[in-house]
Amino acid sequence: MTTVAPGILLISDPFLKDPNFMRSVVLLCEHRQEGSLGFVLNRLPGYSLADLVLNAEGISLPVYDGGPVQKDSLHFIHQCPNKITGGIELIDGIFWGGDFEEVLSLARKNELQQKDIRLFLGYSGWVEGQLDTELQDKSWITRNANASLVFNAEIQQTWTKALKDLGGEYTQMTNYPIDPQLN
Repeated sequence: MTTVAPGILLISDPFLKDPNFMRSVVLLCEHRQEGSLGFVLNRLPGYSLADLVLNAEGISLPVYDGGPVQKDSLHFIHQCPNKITGGIELIDGIFWGGDFEEVLSLARKNELQQKDIRLFLGYSGWVEGQLDTELQDKSWITRNANASLVFNAEIQQTWTKALKDLGGEYTQMTNYPIDPQLN
């Protein structure tokens, strides 16, 4: 099992039925004794930044559903530390947060593309010990993140790709039905 730390991916077990996390991949951004925080990478509710932020008119960057917590908060990850200051490096080349005004400015000038940034409405959160319990219960499969998975353009394939890249029994899991009783 991969060490649970910022920069890992939590891949939902094929049979996880929680509608917030069914067939999801979560990028873990914070893991402390008090709790953990991350963003679902493969849920796109159909919003653009212009739909959600008053001074973002004309900016069509998509906003993903980051998780069920604080659905009125906006967060982002990116791979542009030379353009967006103040981010926290999660793993090599992937940053969490930074100066949002710089994001808006860059997007208005078309100097920021969808492949550079992921914006999230809400986040996925776990209180003290909750994620550790879910991991022990095998609700999640862990692996190291990489930019090609985190910024995958084919978000519908993120869960499948994250498992297939692990090989072996994980490749087989991509064919499991959501509900084995329907098999």
